[in-house]
Amino acid sequence: MEEEKKGIGLFGLIGLVVSSCIGSGVFALTGQIGQVAAPGSALVAWGVVGVGFLALALSFANLGAKRADLHGIFSYAEEGFGKFSGFISGWGYWLSAWLGNVAFATILMSTLGFFLPYFLPGNNIGSIVVASVIMWGITFLVIRGVESAAFLNAIVMIAKVVPIVVFILFSIVLFNAGVFTADFWGQMAGNAAAMAGEGVDLGGVGDQIVNCLIIMMWSFIGIEGAMVVSARARKKSEAGKATVIGLVVLLLVYVGASVLPFGYMPYAEIGALDKPAMLYVFESMAPGWGGAFISVALIVAVLGSWLSFTILPSETTSLMAKHELLPPVFNRLNKKGSPQISLIVVGACTQAFMITLLFTEDAYNFAFSMCTVAIVITWAFAAAYQVKFSAQHHEWGQCAIGIVAVAFQVVGVLFNGWSFLLLTCVGYIPGFFFYWRARKEAGAKALAMGEKVGMGAISALGVLSLVLLAMGVISF
Repeated sequence: MEEEKKGIGLFGLIGLVVSSCIGSGVFALTGQIGQVAAPGSALVAWGVVGVGFLALALSFANLGAKRADLHGIFSYAEEGFGKFSGFISGWGYWLSAWLGNVAFATILMSTLGFFLPYFLPGNNIGSIVVASVIMWGITFLVIRGVESAAFLNAIVMIAKVVPIVVFILFSIVLFNAGVFTADFWGQMAGNAAAMAGEGVDLGGVGDQIVNCLIIMMWSFIGIEGAMVVSARARKKSEAGKATVIGLVVLLLVYVGASVLPFGYMPYAEIGALDKPAMLYVFESMAPGWGGAFISVALIVAVLGSWLSFTILPSETTSLMAKHELLPPVFNRLNKKGSPQISLIVVGACTQAFMITLLFTEDAYNFAFSMCTVAIVITWAFAAAYQVKFSAQHHEWGQCAIGIVAVAFQVVGVLFNGWSFLLLTCVGYIPGFFFYWRARKEAGAKALAMGEKVGMGAISALGVLSLVLLAMGVISF
């Protein structure tokens, strides 16, 4: 019988999963999907994404139950494929988390612009200053205690899910089947030409599904949240259970919030709205108060996810230091038991990237795409270990689940995010120094040949991505 201990309970873990995932993405989903897919194709895409993430969640649940001795999502890569793979997985997760915070900062300030136009478009000097104050406030909240912050996340989960449910209910009541099915598969030239006034052809159903993948995958970043803090869970087995329950809740919310509005307003019109589209759709549904209502909900949602995405990378780097994948300083805990140095490093990196937002016009899309592709590396390693572990124990059903999860992650990135995958390699280059230092301090005389080859290949791809970016081959 699993021993009870003080820590994060099942409700808190579910809250961490749901609150980590429901951030800015759900509020922009219907508009982003409306730009690339018709209702029928969007539903098929949600089915594909749902199967892919169900396989991933079941993999997490299986590994969480059968390898309860492993803590931290990167530990599956380390256990299955060695120290260097563990570092690649963990560092990718770390990159993903704080890049997500940058996306949150951008969309948060854009939303505040609904009330105070000065903050539009969300990346001016005033926006950066306010977002920086918020970011450091969240950082110091987590420094005061990770478990108390996780409990706050559970409360925030309720505060932000309820308004989304209200939006879904309005979408159901005002749903018009004729509007929803008018161009169900996106094949009408009139709708394609009307979309955003650009006359962009959506392509076939397959093209539409592919174009939905990165958008939809971004919405599930955080699904691994309970597994990342499993070492602090009251019962380790509850982390896997929380992941599956959280996924079911998220699928219901996402499909309802993103597809049902296509029965109120043609998808082409929604796709042409400003971001986040949900705000403007609900303002049309409930004139006078709908826009403000969703704006407040979005602000709460982003702050909740920002809190989660501050906890998760610091927990990961702390555990990586314990596993001798990063120098011991990353695991230096304060009196509250929080990895203070790790939290400050995450804050500093987020701050530095925020400043660069002053010089870019499409910061949100770039940040969330980079964030998504970086974490797919971590997800794919975990799913690959599910395949290896299950095959070793002749559990062929579980092995098949892992294969589905790996295939989904790899195909999703190669079809829709290969350029961002190349750019992510740049983020690994400074990390290699910390890995080398950690291995040296752990007593390793030299890096293995495979590690040197891996570092060289990833660094070369990073440099190549910068060259392609300068040449205009890669754009964002």
